[in-house]
Amino acid sequence: MLDYKLERQVDDYIKDELEKDIGLTKQEYGFESYMDDYLKEALKGGAKTVNKTNFGEPDFNITKYSVPVLFENKLHSKYLIKLDSKDKIATSQAAIKNYAVNGALHYARTILRSHMYKDCVIVGVAGDNPNHVVQQVYYVYAVNGEPKRMPKYDNLHFLATKEAFQQFLNDAQLTETEKHQVLVKSQQHLQKKAKLLNKLMNNLNISTEQRVVYVSGMLLAMQKVTDVKTGECIADGLTPDDLHGIQSEKQSDSIKIINQLNDFLDKRGNITKDKQKMMMDSFEGAIHSDLDRDKLIDKDKIVGKMIQAERASITKQIFIFLYKEIFLQIDADSGSLDIMGSMYSEFLKYALGDGGSLGKVLTPPYITDLMAKAINVSMNDRVMDLATGSGAFLVSSMKLMIDDANDTYGINSELANKKIRQIKKSQLLGVEYDAKMYTLAASNMILRGDGSSQIKKGDTFKEPTKLYTDFNANKLLLNPPFSADNYGMPFLAHGLRFMSNKEHAKAAIIIQDSAGSGKSRITNQEILKNNTLLASIKMPYDLFVPNAIVNTSIYIFEVGVPHDFDRSVKFIDFRNDGYKRTKRGIKEISKPAHRYQDLLLLLKSGKTAGNNSKFHNELWDLKKQYVEDVIDDSGTDWNFENHYKVNTTPEKKDWEITIKNYMKFKLNRILDQGV
Repeated sequence: MLDYKLERQVDDYIKDELEKDIGLTKQEYGFESYMDDYLKEALKGGAKTVNKTNFGEPDFNITKYSVPVLFENKLHSKYLIKLDSKDKIATSQAAIKNYAVNGALHYARTILRSHMYKDCVIVGVAGDNPNHVVQQVYYVYAVNGEPKRMPKYDNLHFLATKEAFQQFLNDAQLTETEKHQVLVKSQQHLQKKAKLLNKLMNNLNISTEQRVVYVSGMLLAMQKVTDVKTGECIADGLTPDDLHGIQSEKQSDSIKIINQLNDFLDKRGNITKDKQKMMMDSFEGAIHSDLDRDKLIDKDKIVGKMIQAERASITKQIFIFLYKEIFLQIDADSGSLDIMGSMYSEFLKYALGDGGSLGKVLTPPYITDLMAKAINVSMNDRVMDLATGSGAFLVSSMKLMIDDANDTYGINSELANKKIRQIKKSQLLGVEYDAKMYTLAASNMILRGDGSSQIKKGDTFKEPTKLYTDFNANKLLLNPPFSADNYGMPFLAHGLRFMSNKEHAKAAIIIQDSAGSGKSRITNQEILKNNTLLASIKMPYDLFVPNAIVNTSIYIFEVGVPHDFDRSVKFIDFRNDGYKRTKRGIKEISKPAHRYQDLLLLLKSGKTAGNNSKFHNELWDLKKQYVEDVIDDSGTDWNFENHYKVNTTPEKKDWEITIKNYMKFKLNRILDQGV
């Protein structure tokens, strides 16, 4: 058998495989530049050359299914894949150019960055001769992070039929543990970029109180302008190339951004004029308040390699950083990420007296995700947050609801897409008093594909009751301001009054421990008259580091059912969640993803979770971390420590250890005395 001499021979091998083995016709796959216009548009700037000016050309492409499949072929099996020092798929220019999997992954990430595709399948192929061709299949679900290896599909038979391809997609979906790991890693990546952005804005003298609104406005200006009535794209979103540094007030970089924002919000159709004016006032006050920022200055070293010219406006320097490091990274893996909240939290470290003094401690996305799952948020629910902040709970809930719709009806199916539009339009309600936080929440939801029409600027306790009764929530999620009356527990009581109790309604709140141990006694007593406390979870003391060090618990309720004081409540000590948090960020210490999945099993199954093969017993001491006990009607015994009893009666093993230690001591004494 003669060895291959040319890469074209590997291409011919794949052609034969697709046509003869898989059964595709020549019209059902594309070779090199033969691809549909939509894929070609998504591959713009994806060429494997250094300047990446042309569109990329995978060796083969298949777009007949709901997710595109991209091939990259190489001569010689040694060029199948190149790993870096951390055993990750290398992303260097040389690796992308010379190795099959690396090149295919580059193309996949390019089309995901375009926001035209949410996921992609890649196939890396490398061959020496017809008897030695190796193939590797991956599912690419995000711009960041490693793609998911799918070895059982390397024979490509999943490409034969629509049903086979759907089975592949079902198998490719991330497990809950994988989702948690991706979410935390994405959060870590975002925090690093936020820290660098904060340094850039500090270097360029952007005031701390303006920074997060500055960011949200610029990110929205990068969105396409779409006519809500026709669904047609009226104008592309701004890119750094649109900012020319023209020294004219009407054509300056900042005014271009403001004009784009005005047009973007106006064409959405679901944003009232007063809401639009409020948002635009915030954006103009941050982005267009200082005309000196449009003057050309030497570029900061942080963006030195991003801008070819030696000088650029402050506006453009910040815009290009956001575009390349944040906007192009918003994809499927960041579905539960509170992007604006992460920025806000980072900026707070340098804004003494701003959010910290107001008690605005924002909830990490893996906690909002946990709480939404703990109350079983699904596609038919109506989810409410009465202390919306940056919208983190609504972001997490919307992600779960969309995932449920896709799982139920099929990804990108007509029924799934119809349900998703309904979710975004009418199944999420948020109320936020602070104008800045309101703008962040609305921006956050728009960046997620809308969901902003039901976010209200107002006082939770003074909004017309019709707002709540018409919405008729059956799920409530809260992290009220720490500085609020009764530590924020009245927010929960207020929301519970307006919830439906016909659909297994549930609520969850994360709040300071003192609210459950006496400081909110009267409010707690009222809550128990019509609602059942199901579980209390003691959370890590460093959960909100570096913005706050505070003892918190999560309380979970069944709504509309008076508490039965003869019924046991689940009390869980989750202070060891496997993470360590410092000012530098979050660090994995002891399998946190497994611990968070175990916690959900405990909430669902109680003590019997330990018998579940999915539960990691080696990570827990359930005798010390899990208690089922009743509460009384005082409203002061809602915390784990009120119910965990230290057992002072020695067990047999304790006696055996004591005797063993004593005998060891006596033996050592005898040996020391030389007897």
